Order: sequence, then C-alpha cells, then structure tokens
Amino acid sequence: MKNHEVDYKLYGDDMQYVQIELDPQETVVAEAGALMFMDAPVQMETLFGDGSNEGGGFMSKLKGAGKRMFTGESLFMTAFTNEGSGKSSAYFAAPYPGKIVPLDLAQMGGKVICQKDAFLCCAKGVSIGIEFQKRLGVGFFGGEGFIMQKLEGDGLAFVHACGTLHERTLQAGETLKVDTGCIVAFEQTVHYDVEMVKGIKSAFFGGEGLFFATVKGPGKVWLQSLPFSRLADRIYKHAPATGGSSRGEGSLLGGLGNLLNGDN
Repeated sequence: MKNHEVDYKLYGDDMQYVQIELDPQETVVAEAGALMFMDAPVQMETLFGDGSNEGGGFMSKLKGAGKRMFTGESLFMTAFTNEGSGKSSAYFAAPYPGKIVPLDLAQMGGKVICQKDAFLCCAKGVSIGIEFQKRLGVGFFGGEGFIMQKLEGDGLAFVHACGTLHERTLQAGETLKVDTGCIVAFEQTVHYDVEMVKGIKSAFFGGEGLFFATVKGPGKVWLQSLPFSRLADRIYKHAPATGGSSRGEGSLLGGLGNLLNGDN
C-alpha cells in the first residue's frame, strides 16, 4: 500500500467527529479548519496541495493545488504526523450537522467521486483532485457544475454529509432519481447523469426544480437528506436582516400578515 494505514473511531450521532489513531511517523491530511484537538506528540505542518505528490517537483505540486482550487478548496492542506514513540491521535469534526462517511478506497477500485466540499480528511497518500462532468447537461444543471471532487488511492478517506445519510448499493442497471443536491459520493462504476423533469406543471409548480440527477448501477452511492445549500437558503430567507418572519409561514396571507404586523 502507498497510503499510510491509519485507524479511526467515529463519535456522536448528528454532530460527529472522528478520531484518527496514528502510529509513530504516520500522517493524516485534513482540510484547513477541520482539526478539533490532538495529542501532544502530533505535529502539524502546512502542505502545498494534498501531499500525495511529495516526491514531485514544484510544478507537479502546483498542478495538484490548482486542481483543488477548481473545486473551491484552499491551495493548502494541513498534515498531522505522530512524532512520538507510541500511538497518538488527532480529532477532526464536520463543519455542519450530519454524518462522517469513512471510505476505504482499496475496496472501491481506488477511486470515489464526491460533491465539492465533502472531503474532511484522509490518510497521507490519498490524492484529492477534480472530476470533470463531460455531458453538458450534467455540467450546467447537476447542482455541482462541471467539477466534482475525486479521491484516489488505496487508503482511508473521510467525507461528510448534511442531515441523515443513506447508503445504497445499486445492482447493474438499477437506477435512482435523486435531487441534485442530495448526492454525497458514488463509486466510479456508477453512471451519473441529469434529466429534466417531465411535464410543464411538474417542472414549474412541483417545487422540486427543473432537473434531477440519475445514478445507475452497479456500485455504491451515498445520499444526504439535507443538502447544506438548502439549509443555508432556509436560514437566509428567515433571517431578520432579510425581512423574513416565521409568522404566517405556509399561509397565502403570510405576506399580508407581515405588512399588518409592521414587518415590512
């Protein structure tokens, strides 16, 4: 194996964090700001890129960092190495309520595709790059644009989902129609596409958007019950600064009620 073989333990239910146990000189790489706490022997170092091309030159590292920038991530990541003589641990927390998903890339053909911002941390040696969606419809209407993240290697990687997690193993030819924001990750054997909602009434008045994603087996897919963009949109709409109010929500007279109550 090229990747460091780390051990882990998940804690919590809806507000999870993960403990990564490191043997001496083992390293875990994480997104900036993901650290919760760490044991004293663990030393922190900033990496340019994801650290998977450590033996390469500057241009190779620049290329890897540039790929991360395309997915909206920082050019830099943080490596946590156990410099002690015994086992030590580093702890990482998800940035919003949901589940942390451990992915053993060695059992998944060495590659998993996931949504942007899903990556949390991984064993050193895992490459975090970009996956271009070749079909025009997927690029414009897939909820993630032309670019998704890809995790490659033979070690452990951890991604996080918002809300409750649903893991599904699709048989060959089995298809699911999914809200575009609910896809967390899928194996490379899964075919991903976007379809337009059929019927004018359904498309414009169904409240589910004009497009949905289709994932076709064989392979595993991981889905989230609450896309963070949906949660953020609800919070923004009901924030006092935007004039939102919880009174009259769901009522045809909600707007009139706000006027009568002096909210507008």
